[in-house]
Amino acid sequence: MSDSERIPVSAFLIARDEAARIGAALESLRGLVDEIVVVEWGSQDETVAVARAAGARVVHREWTGYGPQKRFAEECCRHRWLLNLDADEALSPELADELRNLFRSGEPPLDAYRLVIRAVCPHEDRPARWAYANTPIRLYHREHGRFSDSPVHDSVQMEPGARVGRLRGDVYHRGMLSFEQLMTKINAYTSLQARDYVQRKGAHVSWWRLLTVFPAAFLKGFILRRHFVWGRYGLVISMCYAMARLLRLGKIHEHELGLGSQRQNPPTAAGAQRPAA
Repeated sequence: MSDSERIPVSAFLIARDEAARIGAALESLRGLVDEIVVVEWGSQDETVAVARAAGARVVHREWTGYGPQKRFAEECCRHRWLLNLDADEALSPELADELRNLFRSGEPPLDAYRLVIRAVCPHEDRPARWAYANTPIRLYHREHGRFSDSPVHDSVQMEPGARVGRLRGDVYHRGMLSFEQLMTKINAYTSLQARDYVQRKGAHVSWWRLLTVFPAAFLKGFILRRHFVWGRYGLVISMCYAMARLLRLGKIHEHELGLGSQRQNPPTAAGAQRPAA
């Protein structure tokens, strides 16, 4: 596809030590969008080389939290329409075609669009039938919305009255490479969650929450988030999801006991993105 056929959109990603997955994300964008920006902080693997080889502009910035990092990435983009992907996501061919059609006659009619982010297991090429999906705003006009500045909860906040639609094609979310990597990620992210919770609400955790959080989270993951579609693999993922919820509460309780770490460490190599579950 020639430069003139690319849609007038700036796509941006944040990433650290994501050489194993960011290539698929960038490949799904290459030839589609006019600009790709990757904001990276201290990668020890080939993340930077992979991004540059795919035609992305790489910008370095020290870690300040998910929301602030994405707000900085927004400011690095030159187009009015912005598309955000995580490094462990990739556009499906169907969604890429849908985006081309959306911009074929000029700018889209609405102010923002929700994308279907659908989970894909490491052993899958495409999402399983009935695989869990969520629909955050990821394509938006920068004059009508931008990412929140929360260090933990990164989501696009639209201005009052903004018109938001939804696209049908999937974004493939490969949130885990292995259980070992998933547990490393969970450990890093629950530390961030615990610190954020304590700052906003205090450090008290009741007995009742500690007793019920694991079974409730397991049922939510296995049934409501439809991890059962992955069979025994999904069973273990659901347990990891429940363990993450329990671990977050445990770390909040550590703060209550005066044991919680006060350091604002950036995510580790496996923790640059949120847990898959």
